[in-house]
Amino acid sequence: MTIQEVMSLAKSNDVKVVDLKFCDIHGAWQHFTIPVGELNESLFTDGLGFDGSSIRGWQGIQASDMLVIPDPTTAFIDPFIEASTLSLICDVEDPITREPYDRSPRGIAKRAEAYLKSTGIGDAVYFGPEAEFFIFDDIRYNTASNESYYHVNSDEGIWGSGEEEFPNQGFKIRHKEGYLPVPPLDKHMDIRNEMILTMMDIGLDIECQHHEVATGGQAEIDLRFDTLLSIGDSMCKYKYVVKNVAYQNGKSATFMPKPLFDDNGSGMHIHISIWNGEKTLFAGDQYAGLSEEGLYAIGGILRHAPALCAITNPTNNSYKRLVPGFEAPVTLAYSARNRSAICRIPMYSDSPRAKRVEFRCPDPTANPYLAFSALMMAALDGIENKIHPGEPMDKNLYDLAPEEAANLDHVPDSLKGSLDALAADHEFLTKGGVFSQDFIENFIELKVKEYDEVRLRPHPYEFFLYYDV
Repeated sequence: MTIQEVMSLAKSNDVKVVDLKFCDIHGAWQHFTIPVGELNESLFTDGLGFDGSSIRGWQGIQASDMLVIPDPTTAFIDPFIEASTLSLICDVEDPITREPYDRSPRGIAKRAEAYLKSTGIGDAVYFGPEAEFFIFDDIRYNTASNESYYHVNSDEGIWGSGEEEFPNQGFKIRHKEGYLPVPPLDKHMDIRNEMILTMMDIGLDIECQHHEVATGGQAEIDLRFDTLLSIGDSMCKYKYVVKNVAYQNGKSATFMPKPLFDDNGSGMHIHISIWNGEKTLFAGDQYAGLSEEGLYAIGGILRHAPALCAITNPTNNSYKRLVPGFEAPVTLAYSARNRSAICRIPMYSDSPRAKRVEFRCPDPTANPYLAFSALMMAALDGIENKIHPGEPMDKNLYDLAPEEAANLDHVPDSLKGSLDALAADHEFLTKGGVFSQDFIENFIELKVKEYDEVRLRPHPYEFFLYYDV
């Protein structure tokens, strides 16, 4: 939309207030609200001020003043607020220099798109994320100096049978048997439909929705592929809708990768393709219908995968999902169709336009702007430096002989391992100023603190293992 179209949208919907939303480093939306009378052309150029020191990982208090600049192309009528509300996604700027803030994830996505065009390799990069999440009926957790616990419950979890169900009607999904069942085993069909219809109402393009492999209400809704900045905006809207629709239905949705022990976790497989004009760079006559550029892109992703994980799998809990046997690939290999490889070439279509690479490692705790930008930078580095990925692995990588498995590299098994990899390997991200050195150092510092916050606390299972030693 143009600015005038946004103002017309507000008028035609009798909008009372305008909500200004922006994304922090951790991928969470922040917001504040203004009366609709403040909606004018100058809002889109001069912006509005806020306290950047109160946002996690942003400004120090000595330089706290910052600006949000609404992007008119992101406008939508918010479906969850009682008063008629127009929502706008904002960029963040320094109020003195009027330069984009280099720790703003949306600003990084914009710089990534500009850098791609500057290389001459392509003029657009497309991403298709497949985010998974859980829909729980009840969630309780707490931690203190003398206790720590969590408890989740779901009306379809076999482990939740009998709890607060009067009567208990059965039809419980067993561990790892939740892929595509019909109701009454699938108890969230109506909620997922409400989610996708709401998403469509606010302008998102949906491909499908379905129950996922795990019990406990695991779900997947797939967005149709789009360009980097647009799909980053769409993923923020996507999470907003999922959480709020679940909440309005008396449920709780989480994108936490591994809330359940011994069952599949939630991933966010990311499909990527780079285009130049009307031609995709990834289609050719090499392995699985890829071009040399497509293979080199995989080579760049595999080479930088340990560092990428710090951004695409940015939580301690992420690494409880990245274990063999739960459809979360950990081996640095590529293959056609093979879902145990970290890079997969989907083979659903023979059309060159459908040729793409799927990176299966990420999870939905990743900040979408950062994850998509970092993945593109790794692929570009592979193309620019002609990094060949070696031979494909067309076999189940979870079931290799020990001597064969010993010759393969893997993603880190902890957040700290990924952060160490990022500290040692981030030059590919700083090309063209896409990620600043300040951003990388600040991100690592924030996440090391997060790692230590978990590492230093006793775990409930440690009492089970060690209390009587």
